[in-house]
Parts: sequence; structure tokens; C-alpha cells
Amino acid sequence: MKWTLYGPDALLFHFADKLGDAAFAKGRAIVAELENHPPPGLTEFVPAFTTVLLEFDPKQVPDPVRIAPDLAARLEATAAAEIASAPIKDIPVVYDGPDLERVAQHNRLSIDGVIALHSATIYKVYMLGFSPGFPYLGDLDPRLHTPRWPSPRTRVPAGSIGIGGEHTGIYSVASPGGWNIIGHTALKILDPGRAKTEASEESMFYLRHGDRVRFVGVTVKSNP
Repeated sequence: MKWTLYGPDALLFHFADKLGDAAFAKGRAIVAELENHPPPGLTEFVPAFTTVLLEFDPKQVPDPVRIAPDLAARLEATAAAEIASAPIKDIPVVYDGPDLERVAQHNRLSIDGVIALHSATIYKVYMLGFSPGFPYLGDLDPRLHTPRWPSPRTRVPAGSIGIGGEHTGIYSVASPGGWNIIGHTALKILDPGRAKTEASEESMFYLRHGDRVRFVGVTVKSNP
């Protein structure tokens, strides 16, 4: 497992060379290990597609490079562990986005074809990023891969479901964005109120790294 120093107090570990089921499984195993048995001095970790970033308290770990080789060996061994699949979380969706036609035309599909392909997949949450709680979902059917808009919209409403390149995702908050918006969900992907009622900051995020997602309750936009 490769690693690099990432600033004075963090280490970036590369556990896979490309996306796919193998990388997803390794990432889940590493996250479980870090949650259940964090190394001394660890203050935060951030999993991504093929990497995980570990940040340390400089008072406890003044020189992360010294612990990097042993930690890399530990994470590499952990990555081989088998973990039961996460339960599937259903996301209610209305396919009424302004870019449905753009996705259909780019891929030479009907609007119904786009909807059928997008709702047929059980997606994996590879990472959260871009904005708080925004899930990067894969693997998107290659027949739906569509480039982002060259000029992002200044505001995309929270709950918008989009396609950006080879991924699909859900806007957790209203923000600028260049993904192709194909629908929306009324479900709050980010809800700070949940953290107050459940007494856990993590509970504000409906989705977490390693979850599986299915889009259901489909409402089809009327075709011309």
C-alpha cells in the first residue's frame, strides 16, 4: 500500500489503482478498522474512491512519517477482510429534471430509457464530498455517462439528482453545480435536525461511505 505525507500532520494512503467492487470492498474494510480501532492520535479520517486520508494530533504524533510504514502494513492487511454488505437505502425520486433530454440525446436514448437505466442499478456510496453529505454514487451504467455542463449553474436546489461523467449523485444542499439534473428527491440527504434528536453529529448525514442506494418510487416525466 502506497502512502504520502499530506501536510505536516496527515498521511494519504492509496489502497487501490482503480474504481470497482474490489476498491469499494477494501475501502469499507479500512473504514471499519479505523472506526473500531483508531490508531493513537488520529483526529479524523476521510475515505475517497481509492484513498483514505488520516489526520493526527501533532502533540501525540509529531512525526507521522515514523508510523506510516507500520500503519500501511496494518491497513493493507485490514483491506483484505470481508465485511457483510450494507443494507440498501431507498431514495424516493421524481424524474423531472431539466437535463433529462440532454442525457437522453447524448446517449441516444429515450427519456423513458434514461429513467429505466438509472433506476435499475443498486449504487454504492464511494465517497462524500463537494458539499457536506454529497454522495458520489457508482457504478453508473455506461450508457448514461454524460459530461458535466461546461458552465455550472449558479444554484442547484437541494435534493437534485444528477449525472456527472461516470457518476450519479444527490445535491445535499443548494449550491452551484455542473451536473446534469435528471430528477429530485424530497428526502433530506443532509439534515442537521437529525443530529439534535439522535445526539450524534454523524446522524445528520442520511448516507455514509459504504452504503448502498436504490432509487425508488419513480414518477416519470411526461414525454413529448
